[in-house]
Amino acid sequence: MKKFTKEEIRRLKEIARLCRGDILKMTYIANSGHPGGSMSSLEIFLSIFSFAKIDPKNPQDPLRDRIVISHGHTSPGVYSVLGRLGFVDIDEVIAGFRHHASIFEGHVTRGIPGIEWTTGNLGQGLSAGVGFALASKIKEQDYHVFVAMSDAEQAKGQVGEARRVAKKYGLSNITVVIDYNDAQISGRARDVMPVNIKANYEADGWRVIEVDGHDIEQLLNALEQAVEDKVNPVAIIAHTVMGKGVSFMENDVSFHGKPLTKEQLEKALNELGIENDVEKYLKMRQQLGNQRHRPFHIEYPVKITIPPSRTYTDKMDNRGAFGKALLDLVKANKDIETPIVAVDCDLATSVKLDDVQKHLPQMVLELGVQEHNAAAVAGALSADGVVTFFADFGVFGVSETYNQHRLNAINHTNLKVVVTHCGLNVGEDGKTHHGLDYISAPANWLGYKVIVPADPNQTDRVIRYVSGVYGNYLIAMGRAKMAPILDETGKIFFGDDYQFVYGKIDVLRKGDKITIITCGSIVENAVKAADNFKEKVTVLNVSCPFDLDESVLREYAHGKNVLVLEDHAAPLGLAALLAKFFLVKGIIPSRFEHVAIEEHAVSGPYEALYDIYGLSTPKIVEKLGRMIE
Repeated sequence: MKKFTKEEIRRLKEIARLCRGDILKMTYIANSGHPGGSMSSLEIFLSIFSFAKIDPKNPQDPLRDRIVISHGHTSPGVYSVLGRLGFVDIDEVIAGFRHHASIFEGHVTRGIPGIEWTTGNLGQGLSAGVGFALASKIKEQDYHVFVAMSDAEQAKGQVGEARRVAKKYGLSNITVVIDYNDAQISGRARDVMPVNIKANYEADGWRVIEVDGHDIEQLLNALEQAVEDKVNPVAIIAHTVMGKGVSFMENDVSFHGKPLTKEQLEKALNELGIENDVEKYLKMRQQLGNQRHRPFHIEYPVKITIPPSRTYTDKMDNRGAFGKALLDLVKANKDIETPIVAVDCDLATSVKLDDVQKHLPQMVLELGVQEHNAAAVAGALSADGVVTFFADFGVFGVSETYNQHRLNAINHTNLKVVVTHCGLNVGEDGKTHHGLDYISAPANWLGYKVIVPADPNQTDRVIRYVSGVYGNYLIAMGRAKMAPILDETGKIFFGDDYQFVYGKIDVLRKGDKITIITCGSIVENAVKAADNFKEKVTVLNVSCPFDLDESVLREYAHGKNVLVLEDHAAPLGLAALLAKFFLVKGIIPSRFEHVAIEEHAVSGPYEALYDIYGLSTPKIVEKLGRMIE
């Protein structure tokens, strides 16, 4: 553990003075940013980055401590500290802050040396920290996680969810440092939304230490106590002053998100005893050019064993096939370099994690009814060397956790989101549980891939596939049991000789009159309907709606009568993606019709709902008959 001499502490205080100048310069040059909170949190950042086991010469060391900055808008403070401690070039920071050609974006960004997680959506940083702390335990690697947070975000429910998980799993390897400056955009934190921060952490089993957040020696001592505590997660409440260090900025909330004017900057730098050399940085900024900054490619090699697939000959639900495939994977990799875990939200029996729970309970993280935190924890866990499956109902795992998965996408995580009970297939649970946006919503999580398997056998192979490739995938499935899809000879289509290839469209039936395009739970009904019209109906299983196979669609859709069937909300599902694709690629069907869900449906057995909404086999047969006439 690092020990600091008085001389080293004096040096850190001098660095803090220089950083305050850096903060004011970069926000002035960018003409935007958050100087007030950055100066408030400055000593917190400086103490954490100085104390933590992290080397600016080797910032990606697997055994480094992880540091999460939850209040990402204080990036000027973070970047200035990283610059002065040698992680990045301070001149590049000051000149490039918030410029599109610079990596130093307005909110802290994963990929910059020292930055573990892109943040900005307040209230999610502690969840990310919990994910990293769990990864440390699962991988049996001894690193500590530090999370810096603001006081205002403590009002968010997700923060409480994360606190409870940290205590449940005995995460004594996580320390939170809260900047308590009692100031936020709308005024004093105590007035905007009163929160008893200390009592909340103590009630959830955390140890709490209070310090002067501008006293580096107190902060370092508190961090030392926190790391030495091998029993409890620790929260350090650091009492600070908004705009600390410049007299006219102190305790003035107006400087939360407002840079200084030229006259104010001159006055502030003079007060800090720092040269006003902004002209140098303005000239550097003019040379940056009009292009986006270089992308970050942050991923790890996935080294797992993929056991042989199972083939189902009788009816089986896709979720059941998922559970058994996951059990095979977890068993095969319990002693392998890249562990595989699942995150559950009190739905293990419904989403079929119960087999894994029974045989290898330590590989299922049960986080209870707190989907927002669970989705964020799962994302961070997956980014830190653990292949992670987040299993939930469609309405919770997609709609409710939309923002968390969006942030996971921004962080380029390695998360496998498995959502069951999608569409009308949920049946009697009714409209509150009919997840109808499992294609449209993830389309906005840029970088996610969606797979909607057609039956249990394809599901089995999809799960094995996604476990072995880095990236974010959402696999959507219904609730009910399904018969295996057969080919025209009666052989299992997705059988022993089938290998899932992402983006491939499966031609299940071939005909010369109409092409049905569908996916997921409706495939079985579509195939049965097509078999009523021998050699007249083609059935295409589009299991990967975001990456469409042009050659197959051109062969079977151009100049043909096309019928799209989907158990999804009508406006922005499979048909919408196909229509756009056809227009762009010049694939012009002679006729294009669509059957999907046009309203929040009623409650009832899914077979009855499919019939009501035109997706049952008899209703598809009727539709085909009218189109063939």
